[in-house]
Amino acid sequence: MSRVWEIPVHDSTRVRDVRVAAREASALAALDRDRTAAAELVGTELATNLLKHAGGGRMVLNLVDGPAADPAAGAPSVQLCSLDHGPGMADVGAALRDGYSTVEASLGAGLGSCRRIANDFRLSSAPGRGTVATARIDRGPVRRTAADDVLPVGGITVALGQAADSGDAWGWARSGPLLTLLLADGLGHGGKAAHASTAAVEELRRAAHLSPVEILRRMNTTLRRTRGAAVAVAQVDTGRRELHFAGVGNIGARLRSADGWTPLVSHPGIVGAYFPAQVPLRRAPWGPDCLLVLHSDGLPSRWTPPDDPRLLTHDPTVVAATVLRDAGSPARPVRDDTSVAVLAPDRRTSTHDSRL
Repeated sequence: MSRVWEIPVHDSTRVRDVRVAAREASALAALDRDRTAAAELVGTELATNLLKHAGGGRMVLNLVDGPAADPAAGAPSVQLCSLDHGPGMADVGAALRDGYSTVEASLGAGLGSCRRIANDFRLSSAPGRGTVATARIDRGPVRRTAADDVLPVGGITVALGQAADSGDAWGWARSGPLLTLLLADGLGHGGKAAHASTAAVEELRRAAHLSPVEILRRMNTTLRRTRGAAVAVAQVDTGRRELHFAGVGNIGARLRSADGWTPLVSHPGIVGAYFPAQVPLRRAPWGPDCLLVLHSDGLPSRWTPPDDPRLLTHDPTVVAATVLRDAGSPARPVRDDTSVAVLAPDRRTSTHDSRL
């Protein structure tokens, strides 16, 4: 889903901009009045915290697939991400207690209330390294069992120059024991690039029962009506505990296992335009110590994945947002549409993440 709201938050006027963005995103996701109010409250609280505790940062809002077993049968959710390089939090647990607030200008809701009203809320913070907070507002009500709304996939997307549409898109789908993650980078920028990447995500939902190479071949036919895209497909067979990966075009992929990080290389070409005669399929074991990061070429060329043994305790959306945050800075802004998508073992049940 290509629509993006990215708001730098460095003065109080931008808090209102975040609230308006949350309202617009909720309308596109067809959220009702109560869920829209929840999105606005979470956005306002996170933006306020950026000003009061971090000296500023940025908010990124995306429309994402919710926790439905088949995303095609579900409705979009509103995802709100708060990113900063501020002083961080010494006591994450205290900050997450319902009603906790340390500033007079806060709504008095606190991060604990954000966690209570969001369908999924995650926070990662460490002194001296900053904070990443992510929230997802679904069309349906909040469920009390923590595992109900936990996903083994997550991602974040921004557009070049804070444009309304990104040429990147990511998506996921299940089919029996197969869990498939896709990241597509439409050729160029703007609406036509967004059309290509969105078409790739939509085709995934119809082809999730196929292997990654077969999915790419089907997408090549579908994307001939577009300007084309670079596409990477990662598929976990949960029964066999095996990862299959195939890609065409300039999509980066890094697989983390007990032995460290390994790059997974895509084949040159463009899906929908210059499709190779043969697409290599990469296989690798998939276990509880694994993590896969896909990213478009908007990340700096010298980007390296984080090397933290505690990384696997984090929600995939938090990992993706942290990668995006740490790969760029105001002095080194992204020079392209940028997406990061993460696939992780399906075992997260904690109500908030450990510190990075």
